[in-house]
Amino acid sequence: MSVMVKESPISETEMVAEAEKALADISRIRDGVGRVIFGQENVVERTLVAVLAGGHALLVGVPGLAKTKLVETLGVVLGLDSRRIQFTPDLMPSDILGSEVMEQDETGKRSFRFISGPIFAQLLMADEINRASPRTQSALLQAMQEYHVTIAGARYDLPAPFHVLATQNPLEQEGTYPLPEAQLDRFLMQVDILYPELEAERRILLETTGIEDAKAQNVLQPARLKEIQTLIRRMPVPESVVEAILTLVRSARPGQGNAETDKHVAWGPGPRASQALMLCTRARALYEGRLAPSVDDVRALAEPVLQHRMALTFAARAEGTSVRDVVAKLVKGI
Repeated sequence: MSVMVKESPISETEMVAEAEKALADISRIRDGVGRVIFGQENVVERTLVAVLAGGHALLVGVPGLAKTKLVETLGVVLGLDSRRIQFTPDLMPSDILGSEVMEQDETGKRSFRFISGPIFAQLLMADEINRASPRTQSALLQAMQEYHVTIAGARYDLPAPFHVLATQNPLEQEGTYPLPEAQLDRFLMQVDILYPELEAERRILLETTGIEDAKAQNVLQPARLKEIQTLIRRMPVPESVVEAILTLVRSARPGQGNAETDKHVAWGPGPRASQALMLCTRARALYEGRLAPSVDDVRALAEPVLQHRMALTFAARAEGTSVRDVVAKLVKGI
């Protein structure tokens, strides 16, 4: 019999009642997004899991796969105050965070006033995040981890909930600035967006080229989203899932006794990957109507949680090995 790990005391009756309410809300969210985004069920699931778990997501895909549309739709459906920043090489940190301006009152006294930037939103879309310089990219680091920014020595708290959904084009890399490992680690998941299936693309053609496009409608309020996020953190986790997470993450690190990893991986995921899996497996379980996660959830989320937290050796890249290949083999061991 498995041992259940709980984050805070809650009766089984209360958990079931809260979960049933959350399931109804999540169902409405899925339907709301599904009216606008076609044929990307896996992408929608992973992105929503990241948001429900209280984290950030990096959306990677070629142009025209509705990355921007997905973020805009989520903002409307979830009732979040959304802002968009188009990252460009000339973008400055102050364009994201805001800046202080000097003002003079009627008596001639001068003082500084802070004008907040677009980062002060509940859902921030960082479009083509790798097109801005490292100096500008780093402006998001503190916000993504600590949920506040520091301007001229003063702390300014960000709205709650706060989520960053960043997009990245994997093809056109000339003139771009790859995200540093420290910033990649701040993203709960990397969600790869692939081309739609035939029937999904057929529906896109029929439903998006007429006089009227489908419009997203609000179904949730930010306060309710925070309640669901709190519920997810209180969900019980079987000991078997905890062990599977630890086994998977530790086996992805060189020097831990895994021959495949030692051969192909230059550096592996840290404890933040384990934390991400712990939260995301809970969120996925609730998303699918279950009250506790299973080892199958760990297997399903291994790639999006681990792939941006690992780097291959030069020899592995020369052989044509990918991070996904390594993760797929590691998953078989849990």
